Amino acid sequence: MTDRYADTILVGGHVRTDSGRRAEGLAVRAGVIEVVGNTAEVLERRGPGTRVIDLAGDTVLPGLHDLHVHPIYAGVRERRCKIPQGSSLAQTLSMVAEHVARAAPGAWVLGGQWDASALGVSPDRTMLDAIAPDHPVLLEDTSGHSSWVNSAALRAAGIGPGTPDPPGGIFERDATGEPSGVQRETAADLLAASAPKPSDEEVEAALEWALGEMLSYGITSFTEAAVGFTAGPRSELRAYTRLAARGAVRQRGRLSLVWSPYDPGCDDLIAMRNLYASTRIAPDCVKIFLDGVPTDSHTAAMIEPYADTVEGRDEEAGRHGMLAVEQTVLNQAVTRFDRMGITVKFHAAGDAAVRAALDAIEAARTANGPGPCMHNVGHCTFVTESDLGRAARIGATFEVSPYLWRPSPICADIAAAVGPAAIRRVWPVREMLQGGALVVAGSDWCVVPSVNPWAAIETLVTRQEPGGGTDSFGPDQAITLEQAFDLFTVNSARQEGMAHRVGRIEPGMLADVIVVDRDPFDVPITQVHATEVRMTFVEGELVHHAEGKARRTPRGV
Repeated sequence: MTDRYADTILVGGHVRTDSGRRAEGLAVRAGVIEVVGNTAEVLERRGPGTRVIDLAGDTVLPGLHDLHVHPIYAGVRERRCKIPQGSSLAQTLSMVAEHVARAAPGAWVLGGQWDASALGVSPDRTMLDAIAPDHPVLLEDTSGHSSWVNSAALRAAGIGPGTPDPPGGIFERDATGEPSGVQRETAADLLAASAPKPSDEEVEAALEWALGEMLSYGITSFTEAAVGFTAGPRSELRAYTRLAARGAVRQRGRLSLVWSPYDPGCDDLIAMRNLYASTRIAPDCVKIFLDGVPTDSHTAAMIEPYADTVEGRDEEAGRHGMLAVEQTVLNQAVTRFDRMGITVKFHAAGDAAVRAALDAIEAARTANGPGPCMHNVGHCTFVTESDLGRAARIGATFEVSPYLWRPSPICADIAAAVGPAAIRRVWPVREMLQGGALVVAGSDWCVVPSVNPWAAIETLVTRQEPGGGTDSFGPDQAITLEQAFDLFTVNSARQEGMAHRVGRIEPGMLADVIVVDRDPFDVPITQVHATEVRMTFVEGELVHHAEGKARRTPRGV
């Protein structure tokens, strides 16, 4: 019988199983791991058509999961004015000037990322006016929640002294009441709406490049955290649909459709979500933004007041940030989505926003009873100790961003805004795990410059720069390497409702596996970030092979 033969055999290396034991290889048939064992046991499944891959001492691990990523945004940004995080004011203006010089007359110059702490000053429109008097310029900050523009961009958007702040947003203003050129939250969205959007072809090319980039790091499953972030929801959904139709979506993707009480069109899109579903794409998640970020913007909703102040800002908003959705409205929405079988992902950076998310999840559980939806609270930069135990009790997930908390410019912004006492408990992953919560990880790429999960796994343990260093950020919340690896594998599989199929290497599981150049459990922790992925398999199909690979730039974006 031919069904005793494997389709693919990996042998001659080290296979890390869920039990922690080491094996020498594995055999895959019809996309499923059939045998995990020593060389002889695995080769018993070899037949005339079996592909046998010699691992040459490399290590096989389960595929990794990134549960908060913006692939289209990352691909589009590759061809815009890319400002390395931590760039000074002079460096930033020099890079923008180069792009302005190459731009067509009157064309927009778009890009990012800037950090207030790295600039050393509060940016304003006049700084950009000096190098771009006639080209509209729009630069996003590192968080993606603020933008910096020149006067030409303000004119193009029709923004002036009489323009009111939109709900959930702020136009920063100078002493005369003129918009300064810095926008926060929905005000940044309002300004960006006047800038040109990428074409459908550009969006598709950007997505295809980004999906390949994730595969090259061993990411076999992902959650698109906010469909429409870059080109609008329908354009981005079309890109996913077209790529899936021609087999270019190789890993599994969950799509988060943004919901806001201020946009009635959101419900129409969510109602028609299954038009965009396919074998590898599941548009079954809703994203709700509850606040902003705890940086110089002071837009994250905080229970305790910020340590510094924002000149000209309303006292309550300046001291405690902004909660974007009223609690009663939020409770009703989450209860409704839970009843529909839709998972809710919250953006909640401040502890007041985290509490609001947990309150809404608890309201849904009270109304609907226990259910399969693993609603997850994203970012969780700050969480009060009293709220840590609630997640396990109500079936909520904490999603954290380990790419963000190593020493970096955005961390300096956060430290300045909240003060040293709060920083001791920043991103309290250790306490989350001790409280029994399900904890998963997401990169937030391209808010971070690389989607590399290996750097994130390392910094979960060290809370330092990849490779180690003298500075650290929230070291009291460090966890073990085993715990960090679980965030990207078994924990993420549970969150996706796939724990019975992926996340572990055992007979009967899907062959979503990766081959890496080292066993991260056998090298110094400060070398984990340098792990290289040789091969990535999804259901036994080789979807990435590192031979001859060079870092690519997306076509047509």
